[in-house]
Amino acid sequence: MRVHIVDPSAYTPPYDHALCAALAAAGAQVELYTSRFVHGPVPEPQGYVRRERFYRLAGRVRDPRARRAVKLAEHVPDMLRYRSAAAGADVVHFQWLAVQYLDGWLLPANRSAAGARRALVLTAHDILPREAQPGQRAAQRRLYRRFDAVVVHSQHGRVRLIDELGVEPSRVHVIPHGAFVHLAEGADADSVTAPGASALVQGLPSASDGPVVLCFGLMRPYKGIDLLLEAWRGIDGAELWIAGAPRMDIAALTATAPANVRFVPRFITDDELPAYFRRADLVVLPYREIDQSGVLFTALAFVPVVVAVAVTLWAATRPSAAASSA
Repeated sequence: MRVHIVDPSAYTPPYDHALCAALAAAGAQVELYTSRFVHGPVPEPQGYVRRERFYRLAGRVRDPRARRAVKLAEHVPDMLRYRSAAAGADVVHFQWLAVQYLDGWLLPANRSAAGARRALVLTAHDILPREAQPGQRAAQRRLYRRFDAVVVHSQHGRVRLIDELGVEPSRVHVIPHGAFVHLAEGADADSVTAPGASALVQGLPSASDGPVVLCFGLMRPYKGIDLLLEAWRGIDGAELWIAGAPRMDIAALTATAPANVRFVPRFITDDELPAYFRRADLVVLPYREIDQSGVLFTALAFVPVVVAVAVTLWAATRPSAAASSA
């Protein structure tokens, strides 16, 4: 079986790699169609082929706003070129579709020129877009109608797709998301926590020996960082680390944060990531709303986790937590 995994904006390289490698190990011929990941190195392909066919000009632009504009200009021609490449696939599995207004018109056909069936699959990482622009959520609803199957990682996500969005139950498939244990396998706890013992430690925001609470991942409004900072006031004897690339203005948050809060407002690479999670005593996810979280599945491989909302999600992932701690 010839399978294409498509992540045009390279939103989730570790996820893409794990899925492609697993499908290849199961005997599929797998190709990953994506773009250059501008924030750092990505995993080397294992049994599959990686093709960086999207946003080749945007990948050379350093300024994030300018890069976004160039990506938008490249999106339609790149999607049309991919339609031609998809002619050789039996299954086309999209991880993300970011330009919902247009993408419904740009998807490959679900039949080849010879009439053979080609399955179109979408993973619903977010059931509906976060911080959506006008009309974006309606466009996402229409997109679901184009796919033969929609994958979600929790029963909560399945219920939302069926009850809120009207997706046919037979087309919604729950595949539990395991912990990213591979990120922890190469990280020795002593080497990343002893001061000066590892180059990775140099990137940590503090050399404090006290307890550390970690809030990790892209900084976006729905993540509830403001709620976390309000709850943190009055806590002494511990540090709160908030680490990740900002996708919002954090000036007011950093200006008013308590003295024992450390911000690391940049992308944290996979090489650096184990040092943060090994050093943390607790990971907190104060999300206002969430369907599933890659940060959660990373944290489960390292430390205890407190989820402020999304109780259904936590219940759905407790088996993974048990497995990763066994």
